[in-house]
Amino acid sequence: MDESSPGPDRGNEPDRAQHPRFARAYARAVEGMNRRGATEHRRRMLAGLNGSVVELGAGAGSSFSLYPPTVTRVLALEPDDYLRGLALQEARTVPTPVTVIPGVAERIPAETGSVDAVVVSLVLCSVQDQGTVLAEIRRVLKPGGTLAYYEHVRSERPLVAAVEDLLTPVWRRAAGGCHPNRDTLGAIRAAGFAIQDNERFGFAPSALTPPVAHILGRATSPGSPG
Repeated sequence: MDESSPGPDRGNEPDRAQHPRFARAYARAVEGMNRRGATEHRRRMLAGLNGSVVELGAGAGSSFSLYPPTVTRVLALEPDDYLRGLALQEARTVPTPVTVIPGVAERIPAETGSVDAVVVSLVLCSVQDQGTVLAEIRRVLKPGGTLAYYEHVRSERPLVAAVEDLLTPVWRRAAGGCHPNRDTLGAIRAAGFAIQDNERFGFAPSALTPPVAHILGRATSPGSPG
């Protein structure tokens, strides 16, 4: 993957994206999430992908072992130093060639129209502006390229959604920028992607939490905007 023509410079964003306490807590929690079903969700998200892939917000590398053999290489971006260290260790154990680098979703180090697929797994909840990130994803995707997503989203139940709205300002500060009340599917559509398949379901990340609305699916890019 040619990294010589990235998107516009937006400053030292990896430094801005450091959340040490949350990163360590997330790394511990993700093991339980994976056992409860997140691994299978990721496996379904990645099934059928091929060619060159960019994974945004790779975390501890939970997806790396799940890529199908049709994927030839993965460029994994993770802004947090602690999680990136775990991802680097995981990348050494999997058959798919995975390159892990510091980076943020707002500035993907790939040429315009050079990538077959972009993967986001529990990432679009925490970016500062979904529209900016989705435009950057469209930029790097080939025409007809795939956005594969697995995200938690705002509830369709009015009372639960109201509670999520109320909690978001506090939760965002405590949980690495995470917004529990985002309409991520709507944002994907608004960015010009064509939804190919989408499943909405409830998933409890731990035994102590109630099920939270999630979406899992694929969308196709019509090509680079502008």
